Amino acid sequence: MRILLIEDELELASAIENALDKRNIAVDCVSTLSQARYAIRECQYKVVLLDRGLPDGDGLTVIPDLRAAVPGIPVIVLTAASEITARVEGLDAGADDYLAKPFSMDELTARLRALARRSPIIQTHKITVGELEIDLVSLTATIHGEPLDLPRRELLALQALVESAGKTVRRDQLVARVYGLNEDIHSNALDTHISRLRSKLALRGAGVEIRPVRGIGYLLSTTE
Repeated sequence: MRILLIEDELELASAIENALDKRNIAVDCVSTLSQARYAIRECQYKVVLLDRGLPDGDGLTVIPDLRAAVPGIPVIVLTAASEITARVEGLDAGADDYLAKPFSMDELTARLRALARRSPIIQTHKITVGELEIDLVSLTATIHGEPLDLPRRELLALQALVESAGKTVRRDQLVARVYGLNEDIHSNALDTHISRLRSKLALRGAGVEIRPVRGIGYLLSTTE
């Protein structure tokens, strides 16, 4: 899954991004409230991690904007304040969870996945198409019940296509899901990832195929 991290401490943001990347969770990081308002409209996120002390205001003030863009999106507040009053303020402002700094990356990962499983924006946690099954929370895939080992970007592309199986996914939508906001990509990078993904699915007998839709994007469907 892909999450939005709103954090202005660059060292902490980098540590979170690196730790979650190893756990198959993609992270887009922004450092201000204005950047957060832009990001939530441009990409699809499963959870938001939100710091309170941001350069342009209290992070809690952006929660209504996040929910207006994506109704029901889970929000975890990250803060150095551990007092009960601060936690109550966060929860009263609409946050779903609260994590005081410093924190364990394992605990953060567990909280992210727990919130994603309960999130109303994820209608189902597992989707099966043909012989392929993908877990949308843990971002893992299996074929015939056996694990399909894929790099994270290929998994993100597969997730986006499986969620819209039988429908064309626009190229710009795939780019946003796979690369997020913080990466510059070559024009053919997405095509390279899709090509590798198609080969791996065919080799394993997944019972699905990914077809290009000229001038629009890609479509995943079951094979005849």
